[in-house]
Amino acid sequence: MRVHYLQHVAFEGLGSMADWFAGRGDAVSSTQLYQDKIEISARDFDLLVVMGGPMGVYDEDKYPWLAAEKQLIGDAIEQGKRVLGVCLGAQLIATVLGAPVTKNREPEIGWFLIRKRREAAYSAIGRVLPDQLTAFHWHGDTFAIPDAAIPLYQSDTCKNQGFVFEDRVVGLQFHLETTPESAAALVQHCADELVEAPYVQSAAVILDDRRNYSAIHETMQRLLAALSA
Repeated sequence: MRVHYLQHVAFEGLGSMADWFAGRGDAVSSTQLYQDKIEISARDFDLLVVMGGPMGVYDEDKYPWLAAEKQLIGDAIEQGKRVLGVCLGAQLIATVLGAPVTKNREPEIGWFLIRKRREAAYSAIGRVLPDQLTAFHWHGDTFAIPDAAIPLYQSDTCKNQGFVFEDRVVGLQFHLETTPESAAALVQHCADELVEAPYVQSAAVILDDRRNYSAIHETMQRLLAALSA
């Protein structure tokens, strides 16, 4: 399988997905949008992965490459490709599919429980995912569910934590790819966001909690297997 991923900042890469793709022998390429122009088309990959980042989907004045990125995501969806978006990536997919992205009622940063929405049973991908999971979060925005998409998860402070469109396009507000190293990188580079708030954990809590990595990585593997089938 030909995989291409879009990376918005140097400290938010593929995480645990890299090992999964390598184990299958997939051909993986990337565009680092913080330093490179998009020089690939939707014809050149089978799966597009859109990673997270601290910018917002409407920040095209500050990050003009967002316009080209949205165009590539739209082309991939129109051409029937498989697409996975994580955090900002999910918000970009939602935007391309016509759904608004707005501020969440509270920022959500750290390890918090997500629960599967009952509608997820209508999706083959939704059915392979666990009913609940303690996932890693780092977001202040949220998306509406696009028309014709199926909701996947919710948390106590964020109703729309994921969606699937045509069982080949998935947006996840939370992170399943996070490793101890990538969590530490986020804490280092985005420490200013760790403010006192109901759903913002401290750096110590985020970094000391090692219980959930195996569960989120197993769930990511299930999701990637379903997307790759």
